[in-house]
Amino acid sequence: MKKVCDFIARWMGVLVLLTAVGALLCPAPLGAIDTWYINPFIGLIMFGMGLTLSAHDFRVVFSRPKDVVMGCLAQFTIMPLMAWLLSQLFSLPKELALGMILVGCCPGGTASNVITFLAKGDLALSVGMTATSTLLAPVLTPLLVWLLAGTMVDVDTIGMLQSIVYVVIAPIVVGLLCQRYLPNLTQRVVPYLPAFSSLMITLVVGIIVSHTSDKLLAGGLLVILVVMLHNLSGLALGFTLGRLLHLSREKCIAVSIEVGMQNSGLASSLAVLHFAAFPLATIPGAIFSVWHNISGALVAKWYTR
Repeated sequence: MKKVCDFIARWMGVLVLLTAVGALLCPAPLGAIDTWYINPFIGLIMFGMGLTLSAHDFRVVFSRPKDVVMGCLAQFTIMPLMAWLLSQLFSLPKELALGMILVGCCPGGTASNVITFLAKGDLALSVGMTATSTLLAPVLTPLLVWLLAGTMVDVDTIGMLQSIVYVVIAPIVVGLLCQRYLPNLTQRVVPYLPAFSSLMITLVVGIIVSHTSDKLLAGGLLVILVVMLHNLSGLALGFTLGRLLHLSREKCIAVSIEVGMQNSGLASSLAVLHFAAFPLATIPGAIFSVWHNISGALVAKWYTR
């Protein structure tokens, strides 16, 4: 079982890609699952993240505040601004531009920690940045979406804040409590969590793609290009910023991956919950979920050369 779980976690990018292609060409099986289930699935991923966080991860925030603060500032400036700039540059329709901005304003994705480990980056810094950006997301994500997309659509910032608390923060807190009061059970399940999270991420991507397959096939090439540029610019600018601040190579790698990889599942979830009138807004998040796992695996190999 452990070998199977290791295999699933190692090949998550391929699994996500195959599921997305399958959902695109044959949407019926996963299309039968209502999009309402996206939120519980993301909650399970966040619960798993809470089980794996430790006091050491939070000590990193206080022992190296400069690195963590710099990384989070980069996270919540580079990606939102690049999403807005690319949407303007390619003249994306309002719904797709909204989806891009939602992706850009979300915190770092949990897969970034795995990719940082594979790339031989500063794993402690990566985990600290993920935890901090996730805790800041209930305030910063709705605020940034309102600032960048408020002129296009009505943004319910309070509703988005509540959704992020329910879907992200509450499951992490429950995971931390389980770790504190059920340590033996936690230690037994933690080795299987990467595979479990990989399967949950794959399922979320498959559901989103299956429900938007017709729209993706009709005009998805431009969105795919913009999503790829968004992710790659985050990876490149994150590394460049680290170099300009004279950080070590390991820290530069962690910042690069943390900035470039977003919690795009959360972006799709927020689009479903708060922008149901704009169904195309879920598409950038779905594409980003597929692409950043592929680019993450490739960039990990690049950084280790």
